[in-house]
Amino acid sequence: MAISRIHHVAYRCNDAKETVEFYQKMLGMDFQLAIAEDKVPSTQAPDPYMHVFLDAGNGNVLAFFELPNSPRMGRDVNTPEWVQHIAFEVPSMDELLAAKAKLESHDIKVLGPTNHGIFKSIYFFDPNGHRIELAANTHTPEMMTELKRVAPEMLDEWAQTKQAPKHADWLHNGQGFPSNASTGNP
Repeated sequence: MAISRIHHVAYRCNDAKETVEFYQKMLGMDFQLAIAEDKVPSTQAPDPYMHVFLDAGNGNVLAFFELPNSPRMGRDVNTPEWVQHIAFEVPSMDELLAAKAKLESHDIKVLGPTNHGIFKSIYFFDPNGHRIELAANTHTPEMMTELKRVAPEMLDEWAQTKQAPKHADWLHNGQGFPSNASTGNP
């Protein structure tokens, strides 16, 4: 099987119109289309819905379902709110800071920028309670090569210990990317 790309990612929303307007106004996404049915096509269950699709750039589509006959949506109370989020890339730090200023000017609480070593990001919530991240890359090709190189070792170590491996601690230790990291030399 050859997957060519993500067709769309869908989340639930409280109000389709409010959600579309938020993503249009705050993130500049274009409203692509809406699909509404009185029954679910895959299961034939009688459950009316509105399914809206937004252009998230470069062929990426973000979709939402409004389900008026279902109980009010909540979130997984066993998962911290910072874990489940939608992250969008912006082209530069200037764009990231401009987005933060725009959001804050509309009384949206924004956390960050947070330095992740290879990108910096800000966080906020949409009207449905979904956490949104905007990220501006700051990495070099060498950093990404090193992270890919150590990824299998890190995953294996994590699977055995459930403790954070130190293979890429340069991301957050404040000392920066070591010049000998990608060579594997001590």
